[in-house]
This record gives sequence, structure tokens and C-alpha cells, in this order.
Amino acid sequence: METIAERLKSIQITVEQSTLDAHRPSNSVKLLAVSKTKPVSDIVQAYEAGQRLFGENYVQEGVEKIQGLHTLDDIVWHFIGPIQSNKTRLVAEHFDWVQTIDRLKIAQRLNDQSSPDKKLNVCIQVNIDNDANKAGISAEDLSDFAKAISELPNLTLRGLMTIPKANQHQEQQSASFARMTALFKDLKKHYPAVDTLSMGMSGDMQNAINNGSTMVRVGTAIFGERN
Repeated sequence: METIAERLKSIQITVEQSTLDAHRPSNSVKLLAVSKTKPVSDIVQAYEAGQRLFGENYVQEGVEKIQGLHTLDDIVWHFIGPIQSNKTRLVAEHFDWVQTIDRLKIAQRLNDQSSPDKKLNVCIQVNIDNDANKAGISAEDLSDFAKAISELPNLTLRGLMTIPKANQHQEQQSASFARMTALFKDLKKHYPAVDTLSMGMSGDMQNAINNGSTMVRVGTAIFGERN
């Protein structure tokens, strides 16, 4: 049975090869290890193998892990799940990034609960396929929403995140990813801090990288099936 370190190395190789195959600069795609439902001991194994970016989907679980691993102070914690209003303070106080901003009310609460000396990095979640089963704003609303986010002083707008419609043919998925890349490039023209296009997971990361992703979110392929 493969260890977490061995699976992580395999994914790193796949990411790097996919980046080269897409004729993009080496190291231009970051790997976010999604550790939801996995124990702290699994995160430590990945950390010891060199991984530093970790993503959590559930607020309370994530906070407990962050507190349990507070001595590993070079870990960068990304929140990648839905946020309820009553959980924004926990997210603002403990996480470095939030990738799932799609409501101004939540963004305003995160801003109010963050501080100027520890600004929260945020990505706007876009529902690129207008899928009723997915969260995120529509592409049409992105410009106005991004402007509103950029005016919140304790948040730093870093980019976009998406989860495409499930079970699409590869060509449809590629088209969705390409639309996201076009939105991302346009956003970068207006906001200099924007540098992150988070798209692609264990099953579609190669297609996402080929279409411009700068960060892939991988859980199962590193940590195994979820508990």
C-alpha cells in the first residue's frame, strides 16, 4: 500500500508534467492538499514530505486541526467550503485564505472580523456552468462583485475558484475551464494582487492545468478515500 508521501510525490510529478505539456513555466501551478475528514497525523505525513498548502471544507474540523498543528507555522491554510454567517469569525481568525466567496454579506463579515495586519486572502467562487447544484456567482455578476470585494480593506482579492458541472465530457469541461481562464485574465488587468485561478481536482486536474489553472485542489489522490 502506497504511503501518503509516495502518493503526494506522484501527484507532484503529474502536476509538473501537465504544466510542461501545456507549455507553461515550471512551478506555475500550486498543489493544495485537501485534508477534510483526515486526521492530523495524515497532514503531518504530507507536511514531512514537503507539502505546505492545505485545504479544509468544514470550519470546526479545520480550526481544530489548525490549533493542533500551530507549531507548524509555515503551513498555509485555505478554507474551501461553504461558510455560514455564524462561522465567519472562526474562519477569519484561523485561516489564511478563503476560496469560496460568493455572498457580499459573508465577505463583509470576514472583513470586519479580520485585521489590517493579517489581511485575509480571498478568491471569488464562480458558478461557471450555472449549475443549480453548485455554489458561486454567475460570470455576468463577476465584475461588480469583484469591485465590491476589492473595496473591503481587510481582504485581499487574489483570484477565482470554480467547480465545473459533474460528469461533463472532456470537451465541455475544457470549455468551462477556458471560460474561467478568460475571466481570470480580465480580472488580473484590474486588480494587481490577483494571481490565483483555483480549478481542477483529483479527477480533472490535468485538463484544468492545460486550460490555465494555477492551483489544483487534490484530496483523494493524496490521502485516499474520505472517511
